[in-house]
Amino acid sequence: LLAHGCRSFTANLLKDLKPNLKKINEHVNQSLMLVTALSPKIGYDNAAKVAKYALDNGLSLREAASGLGLVSVEEYDLIVDPARMISPHK
Repeated sequence: LLAHGCRSFTANLLKDLKPNLKKINEHVNQSLMLVTALSPKIGYDNAAKVAKYALDNGLSLREAASGLGLVSVEEYDLIVDPARMISPHK
C-alpha cells in the first residue's frame, strides 16, 4: 500500500513538477532573515531596526536599510547575498 502510494505520488505530482524560480527568488529576497548578514556591518540593534522598519512599512530589507541611512544600496547588495549565505565560505 505504501509503495503504491509513493509510485502514485511520483507519477501524478513529482514527475512534471517544476520550480517557479521567479517566485522562489521573490520569497528569498523578501525574507526578513537576511538581515542577519547586515549585523557585522551595522550591529545587531540596527539590523533589528531595519527588519522592524521593513515589516512595519511593507518594504524590502534593501529599501529599509538604505532608507534608514545605515547602508547604501550598493553596500547592501555586496553584503546580503542569499546564495553565499547558504554555502560554506572558502
